[in-house]
Parts: sequence; structure tokens; C-alpha cells
Amino acid sequence: MLETVALSALTAFLTAAWNGAAGEIGKQTLLSAGAMARRTLGRETPLPTGPEEWRTLAGQVHARLGRDPQQAGEWALLVRSFPGQSVALTPAAGLPPASRDFTNRQKVLKQLKREVTRRADGRPRVALLHGPPGIGTTAVALRLGAALHAQFPDGQFYVDLRDTSGGHGPEPATVLLRLLRQMGVPPERMPPTASGREQLYRQLTVGRRALLVVDHASSAAQVRSLVPATPDVFLLVIVSGRPFALEAERVAVPPLSDRYAAQMMRKVAGPEKVARAKARMPHLLARCEGNAFALKAEALRLQTEETDQGTPEPRAGRPGRDPVRDAVRTACDCLRPETARLIRLTALGGWPSIDARLAAAAADTTPEEAARMLVEASEAQLLDPLGDERYRFRPEVRRCLADTAGLEHGIPECSAAVERALDSLLNRALHAAHAALPQSWRTEPAPEDGDAYRDEAEGVAALVAEAGNVVRAVSVAVEYQHFTTALRLARALWPLQLKAGYWDEVLPALRAAARCADERRPHSRTAAGLHFQLGHCLGELQRWEEAERVARAAIACERVEGHVRGEASSVELLGLLYLYQWRYEAALEQFGEAERRYRRITAGQEGARDVARALALVERHQGRALRGMGRLAESQRLLESATDFFKEQGEGYNRARALTDLAETLLDAGENAEALTKIAEAESLLTSSAAPHLRYLAGLRLRCEGNG
Repeated sequence: MLETVALSALTAFLTAAWNGAAGEIGKQTLLSAGAMARRTLGRETPLPTGPEEWRTLAGQVHARLGRDPQQAGEWALLVRSFPGQSVALTPAAGLPPASRDFTNRQKVLKQLKREVTRRADGRPRVALLHGPPGIGTTAVALRLGAALHAQFPDGQFYVDLRDTSGGHGPEPATVLLRLLRQMGVPPERMPPTASGREQLYRQLTVGRRALLVVDHASSAAQVRSLVPATPDVFLLVIVSGRPFALEAERVAVPPLSDRYAAQMMRKVAGPEKVARAKARMPHLLARCEGNAFALKAEALRLQTEETDQGTPEPRAGRPGRDPVRDAVRTACDCLRPETARLIRLTALGGWPSIDARLAAAAADTTPEEAARMLVEASEAQLLDPLGDERYRFRPEVRRCLADTAGLEHGIPECSAAVERALDSLLNRALHAAHAALPQSWRTEPAPEDGDAYRDEAEGVAALVAEAGNVVRAVSVAVEYQHFTTALRLARALWPLQLKAGYWDEVLPALRAAARCADERRPHSRTAAGLHFQLGHCLGELQRWEEAERVARAAIACERVEGHVRGEASSVELLGLLYLYQWRYEAALEQFGEAERRYRRITAGQEGARDVARALALVERHQGRALRGMGRLAESQRLLESATDFFKEQGEGYNRARALTDLAETLLDAGENAEALTKIAEAESLLTSSAAPHLRYLAGLRLRCEGNG
């Protein structure tokens, strides 16, 4: 069967398994490949860390298969049964709708269209669209997408990097993650590494005709890996502010001339309103300096003048002043004082999204009143609606509001507003985390006040919805020296890591919280827990060296605290890090050490209720490590013991996972009929929501039947 497992097919399988090693089933595939590679080569084979190393491993394995037809057949079955090679580009919802108020910009559009339609000549089609905040760069991109919709039949994909949770926006790997999600890549097929994501991105776009728009980019590093290698993919990068160094067609968006500025105001306010303000128009146009945001804000003010005789005259401005900031201050003057206060105080936190509960906490009012004020602020163009009764600030608008909050309301009131917002987010996060993991000792009990969530699914959904704000809140709490709040917020992120796979999203918060804990609560349980979370997150992203170092820090903290359960759990994490690197002997040693620590916990001690379950999980991990080492009889014994425990406890999901491991061990031992029995038993325990696991079992069944 050697001809069915050509070197190219073997290389493609191994790299695809590596790229798909996200989540439990992705790692299961990779472990199977590792066990096969070790058995074929007769030695420990560390997990490759890049495409070139995977090609080398494929070559080494392929060379051995020519001398062993049986193993060649096993590899052929494994390659054919792999379900993860069919990821395809899926057109998303496309770009947001273009503005009805769009005016002129014909020269800019012509320059962009020229880049889209020019001869490729081996040069990637990339444009860098830039201009000062509020000038209309995003509007230009959306207008281009609408005009050239037929030019890109394989889809238009929009990623907005507007991110107020950090000064420099998301990392390049996170940008790739967001784009691949837009392209329809399911979570279980998402590569955990930046290089794997870039490789998948290029596979999805080869030979395609697609438009990629990356808005609010802040550095060339964020988008460099997106530069297309195929001639009919057009990458449009939007920078709000000064452009950065990127090999691209640079296209500047200039201010609107007075002629087109007046035309835009007529579109927004109506010709009659602008005509009545004819005497003031030169002054208004001079203040706005051709800035689209400022012009629209002034036009909206003109639109409401007749129904609001109390509308104040705009503050005097002069050319050279920032037109966006002038427009924000004028818009605030036109709001009710209580609405202006709410919007300024809410802007202080730099929250990625705003809802009525968060705004109410910042302003110390009711959610009902806050909801009405948010609508008012949105109508004044100070907030952009996101749907689901959520809003967000434009970056420059938020900065202006935050800068004026202290002057308008005083430092004490501003500090109190941030503290109330942090407390509100902490309360929600603690309720959601407890609902998501009600039995976990790594989450706090739910607070007595606040709204509880019905079940685990609702708790996870609430955390997902609030993830950006909770991540941001960690750094805000550190900045305002609410250190305990920062640490508790970060601990509440654990269900997002464990159940939602939000590793990229929570990583910045976990890094900040772990540093804070080392400085403020060194060697404490809190520090240990945060190092555990950070180590887990880094391991899922295959940042092995740092993950191991952080896991050892967690072990050291737990040991100082005398927290045996925490120490055992952290040792177990270290074993898992080794296991997923195919370092089976080292993994088995750590699992054995974790078992010894768990067994030190006696009746009446903290964590005694969890010991039996923890030991069953460690048995499963030991069985997996032993299978990788080829010690199949020992592996089978431990996996059967773990399976029996989960059956007694009624834990269907963990039982299905252990049965899957057991079936693979039996397959390796040549006991195909018994393996098929375990596969059927595992399938009976899973629902349709476990589709990746069911697909994996289907592939495992094919291997068993083909091996018979």
C-alpha cells in the first residue's frame, strides 16, 4: 500500500494535523500521528515546530515505509481517515454597508481601482489607505467594496482592529485568527500558531478572487503576513493617522473641498436646513476643515435646530485645530448635561463595547436611563451602534471624551466612575464564570448580589459577549491600582480558555495579571492560579518553552502555599505540555508525580472530594503517554480503569474521551474487533454538538475496518 501514502500526501497530512491541533480532538489527531511516528522510527521524535521540520519528519517516515509494508498500510489508513483536509474558503457576510452620505472621493477611488485592475506582473495587490481620524478612510473602503462587488466572487472579508484594550492593537497571530474566522474556518480546524494560520490563509486564498479589508491597523507587522501571494486577491489596509512602512500602493484621503463639504452637509441635514444656515456656512466649513466626521456632526446639529431652540452655537474654532475634537465638544454641548456626563465617564475605561449596564455603573444611574442616554449619544454620532443594544466609540472620539472628563467632572468623580464600572464587570464575570464551571475550584463562588445565569451554556455565552471588556478591565484595574480586582477578573477568564478556546483573546490579560500577582501577591494561591491559566493558554498556542516556565512557576507558588491539590494540578499541566510535544517519557514522569501528590490528600483535607476524579483523569493521561511509548498493555489497563470510573460517575463526555483513547490503544495492539466495540460505545455517548469528536471516531472506525 506504499503507493497510497506518497511523500506529498504524508507531508500534507502531517502539516494539516499540526495546523488543526486546536481543541481536544485536534490534539488527539496529533497524538496519534506522534505515536505512529515513534513506532515507525523506533525512537522519540519531538514535535516539529514549523513547516520545514514537518517536511523533514515526513521524509524520514516515508523512507522507512518502503521497508515495512504493514506500517505503510497503517499510515495509508491514517491519512485516508483524517477528516480535517476539507477546510474551504466560505464567503462571509461581506463588508459593512457603505454610507448613504458618501461624497466625492473620485480621485481616491480611481487610484484604488487602478491597483485592483492593473496587470499583476508578480506584484501583490496591496493598498494602504490613510488619512487623519474622521476623514472618511473607512467610508472609502466600503464604497469601493460596494462598487466592485462583482469583481470578487469568492468574497469580501472585513476585519476591524479597532481595539482599545491595548495601545498597539492585536498581535499579528490574532489578526490572522480574526480573518480566518471570517473565512469560515471552524474552531476545531483553527491552527494554534501564527505560522500555521498563515499557511492555512494562503491555502484558502490560492487561485481566489477576494477583497480583504483590514481597518484601523496600527503597524506593518499586523498585516505583513496577509500580503497576498495570488494575483486576484486585493488587500486593502486602512490606517487612521500617519501611514506606516508597508510595501503597498499608498493612497491618501484628503479633506473635502468646501464645495463637496457643503454637498455632504446637504445630504445629511437636507437642502432647506443648509440654506437657512447660509450665513454661518463659511464659518462651519472652516471649523470642519473638510473632515467627514466633523461635517456630519455639524449637519446633524443643523437638522435638529428647529425642534430644539436651545441648541447652543458651536464653540469658536480656528483652522489648524482638531476638527474631530471640536465636533465632539460641540456635540456634547448639544446633549442633555446628564447624557454628556454619562458618555464622558463611560469613555474613561476605553471599553471595546458599551451596554446600558456598564454605562449605568460608570454614571451611577439606572440601566433604563442609561439605555436612553446611549441612544441620544449615538444619534449625536458620539457612539457607533454594534447591534444587540451595544455600542462602541471611535478611537479619537473616545480619547477626546476621556481627556475632557477630568476637567468637566473632576478627578475624584472620574476615579469613582472607573471603579464602579470595574465592579460591575467583575460582578458579571464572576456570575458567568461560576455558571460556566459550577463545580470548579478555580472559579470563585457567585456573588450574592447581581444577576445569576441559568446554566453552563448561558454562563459561557455571557463571558464570550463580555470577553473584550473583561480583558480590558484587567489592565484598567492595574492602571488604577485596584490590584485585587484585576486579579479576580483574570481568574474569571478561566472558562473562556477551557470551554470557548479564547486563548489569543485572554493572553494579554493573563500576562498582565500574572505580573501583577508576582509583584503584589508573590507565591500566593492567586499567583499560582494565574500562572496555571497562563501556562495552559501558552500551551494551547504551542508556545512551549514559555508555557513550561510558567507551569513550573505555578508549581513553586502552590508548594510555598502548601496547597497540595493546586500543586498536583500544576504538575499535571506540565505533564500535558510534554505529552502534546510527543515527549512521552517526560510526560509519564510528571503524571506519576501528580498522582503521588493527589494521593497525599486525605479525607477531610481541602480538595478531598476531587481526588477520585483527579486520579481518573491522571490515569487517562498516563494511558495516553504509555500508548505513545508503545507500552500498550499498561496503557490499556489504565484507560479501562479511567473509563470505568467515568461510567460510575455518569460523566458521559469524559467517558467518551477515555473510550476513544482505549480504542486507539486496542487498534495499535491489533485488537480491531474490541476497538470497534469501544468506538460504538463512545459514539452512543455523544450528541450532534460533539461533531468533531464524532468525525474523529468515524475515521478511527475506518482504520479499524481497513486494518482487519
